[in-house]
Amino acid sequence: MKKESGRLKGFQRFLREEEGMGTVEIILIIVVLIGLVIIFKTQLRSLVETIFEKITRDSRTVMS
Repeated sequence: MKKESGRLKGFQRFLREEEGMGTVEIILIIVVLIGLVIIFKTQLRSLVETIFEKITRDSRTVMS
């Protein structure tokens, strides 16, 4: 019984420890961003292509 209570205390201390929380939070944010990119891939590609076409078109008028 004593061994189990020591493990339980160690586990509780591990749960309260906040030392690695920054890393976990960053990984979760990256996972969410990757998921959003995968979900909206076609819309993002279309938006980026439109933006680059506009930049190219406008740069031609400036160069003329």
